[in-house]
Amino acid sequence: MAETSSLPPADAAGNFAADPAAQIAASLAARSGFDAAAKLRLMAAGQQVGWLPRAHAAILRGMGAILGPDERLADGTTAAELLPGRNDFDARSAALQALARQLADAGHVRGWRDELFAVTPAQDAPALAVVERAAARFLGLLTFASHMNGIVDGDVDGGPALWISRRSPAKSVDPGMWDNLVAGGMPHGSDPLATLVRECEEESGIPPALAQGAQAHGMIEVLRDLPEGVQWEQVYVYDLLLPPGFTPRNQDGEVSEHRRVDVAALLAIMSAGAMTVDATLVTLDALGRRGWLGPDHRA
Repeated sequence: MAETSSLPPADAAGNFAADPAAQIAASLAARSGFDAAAKLRLMAAGQQVGWLPRAHAAILRGMGAILGPDERLADGTTAAELLPGRNDFDARSAALQALARQLADAGHVRGWRDELFAVTPAQDAPALAVVERAAARFLGLLTFASHMNGIVDGDVDGGPALWISRRSPAKSVDPGMWDNLVAGGMPHGSDPLATLVRECEEESGIPPALAQGAQAHGMIEVLRDLPEGVQWEQVYVYDLLLPPGFTPRNQDGEVSEHRRVDVAALLAIMSAGAMTVDATLVTLDALGRRGWLGPDHRA
């Protein structure tokens, strides 16, 4: 779709929003709650690698020697060691692979991906183990992702616009919601830019030579409760200025639609809560940096 959509900002009920920023903030707040008291700090090798829901800790403890005893910390939170007695990468990884399969068989996790995420306290720290991606949110593990704003900064059609994508209805996470043009989780052994370049080609048909020109704009951290567990994710933000005539084409079946939208339409989508939380934060970051959140860019 090459034409730019332009819609007045509206809320989920279809009412015009007098203040899109307030509507977006309210939508984000409603979807971003986090109750630390209902979690255990999940530890491995003495380092925090996740926020484990207490309800999930009870499930794990029913499966054997998965968690050590609760330990009260000075800040009032409680910690538990993951896989006590397993002290190396291979032993932890083998145990976590068996655990993930057990959780899936019991219906506690869904959307098996055959993709491994690192168990680590930081993106630049050595991985302590790897685990099937589908189990990461059940365990509340720290994960990493790369998101890219696809930007058309004015052309024959007028003002600035962004390309966005709609997630496939078959996705296990946020099916059918709007997302950044490119967004993908970072598997073990990858890095933010390599992840982005791969996802650019798979999700939007952006060739590596063009994707390599994406500009990095830091990281946004997301920490929130979800029905399946916890999303604790560090999202690496990129912008890519696209040629005016470029039209994305999905290659992997994970995107059901691409749409080029002007700023007013973007505000409407975000105001309605129709875009994922992480994509909304990444989009707002770009609009703010580029000065596109002022009155001249509202309907």
